[in-house]
Amino acid sequence: MLRMQLVEIGQAFGGRDHSTVIHSVDKVERQMMRDRTFKERIEMARQELSAL
Repeated sequence: MLRMQLVEIGQAFGGRDHSTVIHSVDKVERQMMRDRTFKERIEMARQELSAL
């Protein structure tokens, strides 16, 4: 969605490593599978970001 490399995303979040970004993405995806309300909130955030 951001069209950025994982290293760039990590840098934007305080110099985190790309593996931390991968872990975070995996964690959010797992939470979305378990929690419908969380999934809806993520989808709403994505829509708002896409509108920018």
